[in-house]
Amino acid sequence: MKRLWFVFCGMDLLLERLPDDTYSIPYSEEAPVELESSIHVMSVAPLDDGTPVSTLYIDTPVTNDARYQMCGLRASFYRLSEILYLKAGKCHELLYWDRNTQYCGVCGAPMEMKTDISKRCTNCGKEVWPQLATAIIVLIHRGEEVLLVHARNFKGDFYGLVAGFVETGENLEEAVRREVMEETGLTIKNIRYFGSQPWPYPCGLMVGFNADYESGEVRLQREELNKGAWFTKDHLPTIPEKLSIARMILDDWLENS
Repeated sequence: MKRLWFVFCGMDLLLERLPDDTYSIPYSEEAPVELESSIHVMSVAPLDDGTPVSTLYIDTPVTNDARYQMCGLRASFYRLSEILYLKAGKCHELLYWDRNTQYCGVCGAPMEMKTDISKRCTNCGKEVWPQLATAIIVLIHRGEEVLLVHARNFKGDFYGLVAGFVETGENLEEAVRREVMEETGLTIKNIRYFGSQPWPYPCGLMVGFNADYESGEVRLQREELNKGAWFTKDHLPTIPEKLSIARMILDDWLENS
């Protein structure tokens, strides 16, 4: 049966060049690469239309076949349909989990697949599932201004939103308040859920919010942020790419306020 083959080498995804010079995921009965005995082919939930999906990791990129091209997962957002890009992210997360759970964290014995999304220890029976690193991201409003920040780990000069990981024992709203206070010294109010987005870099879930400024002066947490300021619509810095929920929140503000 034909299936979609999501083939990764590191963070690069194998794309098939179509006759009209667009790109898609290889779709065939056989894998588009040679399946060595060490390669673990994972079954993934099919597309909504029932199309089967498989994914695998290769150690060497495909460079000698004109039909195919390796493309970074982030860059594939601009070459694939939204459905295929999101499925590629899911596949990458599963491959990351598979490669990092080869041995039991309790007794050290080899793990084996129990279902498509779970493993079981061959010795002690410990079971594991893919884990998500949940993070919040929030756009803070003060009248006609919003607070944008530049994190030290950003690759580029763009400004983004305050964000951080949810800690054990707190709910999402508590995480929003804590991260804003830690990173900017501000207190906020009227926290409003915007939406969420899988973030497969390597295994995150971003949960987006809007919130209103309440009090305080901006004091950046210098270990995390090196720039931050209030901006209006007419004087924005470079903002994140369209693939991110940060951009989605900003676009919603730009279009609807």
